[in-house]
Amino acid sequence: MAAILRPMPKPLLAWDCSNRGRRKRTIRCAQLGDLVGGDLVWPDIGRWLEDVERHKALAVYAPHEGGYEGRYLTRLRYQGYHFLDLTARGLGDPESTLIKIHRVCPPHLGKQAIARWYSPPEVDYRLSLMPPEAKGLVLWVIEAKVLSKAELQFLALLPTFRPKVKVIAECGNWRKFVWRPLKEISGLSLGEEEEEATV
Repeated sequence: MAAILRPMPKPLLAWDCSNRGRRKRTIRCAQLGDLVGGDLVWPDIGRWLEDVERHKALAVYAPHEGGYEGRYLTRLRYQGYHFLDLTARGLGDPESTLIKIHRVCPPHLGKQAIARWYSPPEVDYRLSLMPPEAKGLVLWVIEAKVLSKAELQFLALLPTFRPKVKVIAECGNWRKFVWRPLKEISGLSLGEEEEEATV
């Protein structure tokens, strides 16, 4: 994880030997970001919008307390995107759920007949309902840390199958809101222009 995300600088330590010989350890902050959330000090919305447009699939790491991702989601909504929020738990096979007609088998609860229903592909159905002036569809996947590497690779490649779709996957937690290209996280190779952009 440390290779993926930039580490925060260590705070400066000072020793105070007053107060009857007992050592008291005081921590002085190295940066303003140690006191206030780093994303509040360094506004990075412009870079966020550029990376969504360039990479088309991002893995995000948000703080545990939550609420930070709403700021980034709202900015995409202002740009004209529509959203499809899904949780990775219970998603099943992402390929069949998102871009293929898939079977749904509800529990039969004992003596009832076993029923099968077929649902339309989630992404294609939402794309067909979008107004023509919409910029695109953002598939926001919550709890994507439970997905396998193959499932993350499919999500990273989904914008190539459906060009109007962008994918944001919440792959874990970090001290501040950070993101990386989903291709990099899932082990796929980045294109030349994407590699230059991440450096």
